Amino acid sequence: MTLAKRIIPCLDVDNGRVVKGINFENLMDAGDPVELAARYGREGADELTFLDISASVDDRSTTLDVVSRTAEEVFIPLTVGGGIREVRDVNQLLRAGADKVSINTAAIKRPQLINEIADRFGNQVLVLSIDARRANTVSGFEVTTHGGRQSAGMDALEWMESAVARGVGEILLNSMDADGTRKGFDLELIKAARDVVSVPIIASGGAGKVSDFSDALGAGADALLAASVFHFGTFTIAEVKNELAAARYPVRQ
Repeated sequence: MTLAKRIIPCLDVDNGRVVKGINFENLMDAGDPVELAARYGREGADELTFLDISASVDDRSTTLDVVSRTAEEVFIPLTVGGGIREVRDVNQLLRAGADKVSINTAAIKRPQLINEIADRFGNQVLVLSIDARRANTVSGFEVTTHGGRQSAGMDALEWMESAVARGVGEILLNSMDADGTRKGFDLELIKAARDVVSVPIIASGGAGKVSDFSDALGAGADALLAASVFHFGTFTIAEVKNELAAARYPVRQ
């Protein structure tokens, strides 16, 4: 059976509000996360991704509250990321209503965390978020941290391969070069990733027009994540799905 291609709105949350910028800068307020999540649930989103971009230890309780309120409003899978540093953080988020967790910086600092989470909860719960950009590395792409501002000193594709071997069930692949530009997904990056891993790839960064989504699926993505084009009403989830269905991609209507 062919799996349906997923459309996933992304809620980047900063201090309890959804924000969006270009290349992670000049952030604008895009609304209340619980209200937006409920709207996307009604509009046919297949999943939601909730990323606390300002997560800190002090902020964790606020995040749990927002996650639990969001989970009460939506009946589609919810992935939560930001501030996850150990197994107990994952346990708290799953209890608050998350279906999956997304890890990034903590896994770079301590890759064994991937094994620990996968061993405890299963790899279907674990998404590795990679903020990649072009650089002079083996593959031509490097891993970045701090919203794409700092190099992690790692080749993006090598990191992806090793993380999957440790137990990551899915890759959230965000192109820092394309993020917020609305010039299309980074097809070269998606193709390169597809060549080295077999787990599902969620492509992120650069959606600007409806046809960009089918282009990314053609490059090898399994799911498509977008933020500003949905938050600010450029087009709807239904319009994207209609385009994909017309291009003969399986989607849930």
